[in-house]
Amino acid sequence: MSQKKFARLTITDDGRLMLSKAMQDGVETVWDRYEAQLPHCGYCELGLSCRNCSMGPCRIDPFGEGPQLGVCGADADIIVARNLGRMIASGAAAHSDHGRDLVEVLGQVAEGKAPGYSVQDEAKLRRLAGEYGLEVEGMTPEQAAGELARAMQEDYGTRQDTVRLINRAPEQRKAIWKKLGLTPRGIDRETSEMMHRTHMGVDNDWQNLLLQGLRNALSDGWGGSMIATEVSDILFGTPKPVPSRVNLGVLRQDQVNISVHGHNPIVSEMIRRACQDESMLQKARDKGASGINLVGLCCTGNELLMRHGLPVAGNHLMTELALVTGAMEMMLVDYQCIMPSLGQVAHCYHTEMISTSDKAKFPGMEHQEFHPDNAARLSRSLVDRAVEAFGRRNSDKVSIPVQPVDLVGGFSVESVLEALGGSLDPLLQALKSGSIRGAVGLVGCNNPRIRHDFGHTALTRRLIANDVLVLDTGCAAVANAKAGLEQAKAAEQAGSGLKEVCTALGIPPVLHFGSCVDNVRILVLAAELAKALNQDISDLPLAGAAPEWYSEKAVSIGAYCVASGIFTVLGPTPPVTGSLNVTGLLTEGLEEILGASFAVEPDPEEAARLILQRIEAKRQGLGLDSRSV
Repeated sequence: MSQKKFARLTITDDGRLMLSKAMQDGVETVWDRYEAQLPHCGYCELGLSCRNCSMGPCRIDPFGEGPQLGVCGADADIIVARNLGRMIASGAAAHSDHGRDLVEVLGQVAEGKAPGYSVQDEAKLRRLAGEYGLEVEGMTPEQAAGELARAMQEDYGTRQDTVRLINRAPEQRKAIWKKLGLTPRGIDRETSEMMHRTHMGVDNDWQNLLLQGLRNALSDGWGGSMIATEVSDILFGTPKPVPSRVNLGVLRQDQVNISVHGHNPIVSEMIRRACQDESMLQKARDKGASGINLVGLCCTGNELLMRHGLPVAGNHLMTELALVTGAMEMMLVDYQCIMPSLGQVAHCYHTEMISTSDKAKFPGMEHQEFHPDNAARLSRSLVDRAVEAFGRRNSDKVSIPVQPVDLVGGFSVESVLEALGGSLDPLLQALKSGSIRGAVGLVGCNNPRIRHDFGHTALTRRLIANDVLVLDTGCAAVANAKAGLEQAKAAEQAGSGLKEVCTALGIPPVLHFGSCVDNVRILVLAAELAKALNQDISDLPLAGAAPEWYSEKAVSIGAYCVASGIFTVLGPTPPVTGSLNVTGLLTEGLEEILGASFAVEPDPEEAARLILQRIEAKRQGLGLDSRSV
């Protein structure tokens, strides 16, 4: 494989260099496996294949010459809508189960059964208890945590009319949800009902299926994911701006390198503490290392970055290549976006691979299950083993390819308000004056179908050059950080208006808003802006974009963004184009009933044009100045 080919796969220097090393080391990567799968099944790409029962599998011929009905009689519209509904259900379940895990830890903190965990943001705990209608005045933090945990657990069931946190949405938006029957009733209830409806012989109205899909997604965005973010803040601290570094250059030749990978901070927070323990540091020095270097990958990395400024080694498509450096002593994983290939790659080096979640085991990894009652003890044991592994490192196989890039992370709704002096008025004034034309939530994954990090960074540069503030999360945030767009000096790449605002506040034009579940921070900020202007979210100059998405979680995210009134542009095409009716509803019809819709555009330049047009149209609708695009 030539260097030219590597450059076609990724725009990143560390990615290209490690792909070259992987080839030399005989290591298969995600790009190799992607090529081996080509050509992809056309029926599956269009969403026209179904294996929901054993009468099939079935497929619909998009050219009209072969079968037009599945064995049960389902046509293209029904099959495509079923498949999309199941993708949303899986994505919503993943994020919401993450939230449930955190609520359970909060409850165990209240009972004194989670040594090492504690309430770190008592003010947020009490604020959130108030949102749930709880009287916690006079209670200890632990007592209040117990009351809140029990109330949140009710959000997962069927005993309430609505999930509680939808009350954060503007009244106009809640009225739309009520009229359309989209108000989420319970987090688990909507996922369970989506799966029920897509069973053969249940809901066979494609429009009805899609509406339930939107309600299911809203149970994630305004339910499970929002709970995950808020409880993480309570347990581990609400993020504030903090400097850090990013890319494979954050690995250290002279230190014990440990990485945490996945999405749930329950494990990574305890590993962080163990890495800072003086007895562990002394043992590392005794083994010839100058220290212990904890780095993050994917969203677990973003969680540590946001709260503690720990460095991030890379995003989704960099996880195998982080092992290829040969410098990693141990990688610990929890769940979500963890490739089953990692154990096999690690066997080519000295890296110890440890899986930690009771719901996620992987081939080639040792399983060491973390629970709140053993996490502190187990973390010390595993860090001790990583120190021992440093002595087995083969220096001939080590290559740390680049120098790290600086960034500022840790933005949250609270930290933005603090930077603005406690009020949204300065941001509203910047929007009204046109210094900031609008804002875009740039989110989502990496996908080997798209040149790694190109979709994220190219779109971001185009937006900030046109005075659009970018809030990013997840793999998109790591991509922009590696490109140097999350530094204050990146304001030089922004338009004159945005540059002036960023310079005055000392912030980058691209704000790192956290991990995938932290997309809800963007929802909350959008809702607060809408309420301040007495408008619906759909009236604001906002948009969402997922230029390199791959996961079912991203489908749920996109669906709850659109259902919340935010126009959303996707890079890769979702598997729906086998149905003209479903495609038409998603890209046009939803506009009429929700005030927002999807667009699909893999070209970042064209995606930027669509977004800028949308922002200027919304400005005009608010009576603000608008530009031609």
